[in-house]
Amino acid sequence: MRHRVKTKSFHRPKEQREALLINLAKSLINNGRIQTTEPKAKALRSFVEKLVTLAKEDSIHAKRLLTQRLRGDHKVAAKLYKEIAPLFKDRNGGYTRIYKLEKRRIGDGGQQAIIEFVEYPGQ
Repeated sequence: MRHRVKTKSFHRPKEQREALLINLAKSLINNGRIQTTEPKAKALRSFVEKLVTLAKEDSIHAKRLLTQRLRGDHKVAAKLYKEIAPLFKDRNGGYTRIYKLEKRRIGDGGQQAIIEFVEYPGQ
């Protein structure tokens, strides 16, 4: 039974699942938009929105936490709090959007989706 289970497991151990979300988040922060499967996009949304909320807080502690949660990637963390977080200073949430694509992946028929930031200068 799934009583009080909030996260999707993706049939992976905890470390692999966290690494997957961190790598997807880094790609989203660097590119502004990525294409992935729909369940991964939905799991990524909550992870990234927490990072953006943390990046909006302009303090040394928040910057260190961002770098820690992105596994020491200083460049991605700096891009998040210098370029992306100021775009959302007046927004209280809903920093990302998910588009479901009609085409399915050829190999296994997985439902594809695009996740992107709502306001991103490169779009």
